Amino acid sequence: MRRADLGTVNVLDVVPVRLGDWEDAGDHVVVVRPPPRAAWYFLPVEWLRWALAVRRIRLDAVGSAAWRACDGTRRTGDIVPLIRSAFGADAEPIEDRLGQLIRRLRREGLLAYRDHDTMRGAPGRVLAPPKP
Repeated sequence: MRRADLGTVNVLDVVPVRLGDWEDAGDHVVVVRPPPRAAWYFLPVEWLRWALAVRRIRLDAVGSAAWRACDGTRRTGDIVPLIRSAFGADAEPIEDRLGQLIRRLRREGLLAYRDHDTMRGAPGRVLAPPKP
């Protein structure tokens, strides 16, 4: 996946799309890191990084609710009121917390920003929203 330079883009204005596999364990979500799909000359290094990294990431209750809401149809800013209504003051400061989570998951290759990131193997093809 090619990531666009988003130095001036507000994370609350992007539409996150889940890329990783995940398991719903009731009160939390476990995100499974996919194996690398790099070009052949990067593959040994990427496999080594993947083998040494944590492959299953357990999100807390707030992170799990955010992950479930990252369905490719809502902006990050639209997810904030959902989390705030579900968790109240326990989730504050929700904008900062959600922004950090979304950026981290994108950096780990588990989320992409619709309309900003392109998928590997489809040059120039921007992620489209999921079909209903």
